[in-house]
Amino acid sequence: MSDPSAASLVSTPRIEQPTAPANAGLPESAQKQQKPRGLLGDAWYDLRRKPLFWISAVFILLFVVMAAFPSLFTSGDPVNGDLSRSIVKPSADAWFGYDFQGRDVFARTIYGARASIVVALLSVMGTLLIGGTMGMVAGFRGGWVDALLSRIADVFFGLPFVLGSIVILTTFNGSGTDNSEWMIMALVIMSLTVLSWPVVMRLMRSSVLATKEADYIVAARALGAGTGRIIFKHLLPNCLAPILVYGTIMVGSFIGAEATLSFLGIGLKTPVVSWGIMISESQQLIRVAPYLLFFPAAFLVAAVLSFVMLGESVREALDPKLR
Repeated sequence: MSDPSAASLVSTPRIEQPTAPANAGLPESAQKQQKPRGLLGDAWYDLRRKPLFWISAVFILLFVVMAAFPSLFTSGDPVNGDLSRSIVKPSADAWFGYDFQGRDVFARTIYGARASIVVALLSVMGTLLIGGTMGMVAGFRGGWVDALLSRIADVFFGLPFVLGSIVILTTFNGSGTDNSEWMIMALVIMSLTVLSWPVVMRLMRSSVLATKEADYIVAARALGAGTGRIIFKHLLPNCLAPILVYGTIMVGSFIGAEATLSFLGIGLKTPVVSWGIMISESQQLIRVAPYLLFFPAAFLVAAVLSFVMLGESVREALDPKLR
């Protein structure tokens, strides 16, 4: 057997037959697909092929537009009614009928999206901001700072959600209080945020602990990068994925939580219009006028499922093990 030489290991192309790129025969679109993509690029490439993502995104966009511009969908008055139209069933004039006070149920359902979605989105933003900040500090600093913040989170984590909400809302928004519409919404947002941030704190802390000893973090620290640059340039972008996924799912959960608190009579109250209030008002008339419960409940379930399905789609796209 002859010994291999350098000439036999490295093939030299002939002059009259120059080598072509490996993807020269592929169309231009296929060549673009073979270019390396980052984490967000891979996630978007995977998301846009999922029908579940597009269905949930369309419903969420519809609810957001409904909350921002309800007058585009109805010209009815969601607050004032006419008692002569009390408990009138759905018809061509009133698609969802009228409630016991003669108010247009369709208009109230459309305007109810605003309070429910605004409360859920602001609660999620506050939860992510507080929990994410505390989790970042606890995971990055470690030591007694981590122990102190973790014990504080354990105290709040041990509070039952419904019981804690009842205590907070009955204290500041109980019977006899004269709070404005936005004050009532702010109190509900505060209660949801205060009782939910420990979960986000634990997620962020776990992500930071798993990332802060990575090679690129050690290299950045060795090159003299400061704490702020390491956190905002390296740690935060690589720890946001699980937080964003959880936040998307949490929007749907908070819409359901707001409706639950309003149904119990401790959440949003009149003059606020929300799906939870409509469901609470319809419970006494469910046998006489079941449509008063059906329509707001259907919109509530559709909104919750849309955000949960979007969160599941994003989770599968960002997690390589689930692709």
